[in-house]
Amino acid sequence: MIRTAPAVLLAIAALAGCSSRGGPAVDEAAATTPLPVAGSPGFPPTAERARAQLAGLEVAWGEHGGTYERSAFGETWSDDTDAPGGHNGCDTRDDVLRRDLSEQRAGPRDPCVPLSGVLHDPYTGKELRYSYRKASRIRTDHVVALAAAWRSGAWAWPAGRRLTYANDLDVLVATDEAANQEKSARTPDRWKPPRREYWCEYGRRWTGIKEKYRLTVSPPEKAAVEELLATCP
Repeated sequence: MIRTAPAVLLAIAALAGCSSRGGPAVDEAAATTPLPVAGSPGFPPTAERARAQLAGLEVAWGEHGGTYERSAFGETWSDDTDAPGGHNGCDTRDDVLRRDLSEQRAGPRDPCVPLSGVLHDPYTGKELRYSYRKASRIRTDHVVALAAAWRSGAWAWPAGRRLTYANDLDVLVATDEAANQEKSARTPDRWKPPRREYWCEYGRRWTGIKEKYRLTVSPPEKAAVEELLATCP
């Protein structure tokens, strides 16, 4: 009977794509390589550009508010859109966390999923620890909420465009759960971030989203966004 040396067996297993523990071999270095997460070039707009965009938006009162349903924007997060972050093989929420968390550590097998990190919440200034295995106070917020987008024009969109909007990284930020709940679907005339240092960027993001998707603004909403942009240097 011919005996094969253990070293030879391991070499054969590696060539066959198997690890010595069974199952497919995993390239640890490749598995932990961060996947790129990027929004649209030039987003959010500069303060000067945002002011020009805001001036060009259609001013109108919201419509069809009573017909809004979350399912109109898709039942769950979707990677199957052409929005920034789409078609990269990662869940939208994971994309937001990978973009917004600092000090993050990725898993050895799925580079899409951050296992831990720290969020410096833009809305409140809180420092929130994140752990994949523990309940988190971090939520994914649509800056212009889905219901607010619906009232300002999304009610007339086809389903595919609404799905794209709901998963667009330009529209999303990671934030504190309590702030997310307090904000809900309110527009800036009814809610502004508690952290005033973020007002400028919040106004720039709000305006950039409205311009990108050609959504309307109500008269009090426009006045409130002008107030936000007035805080920009």
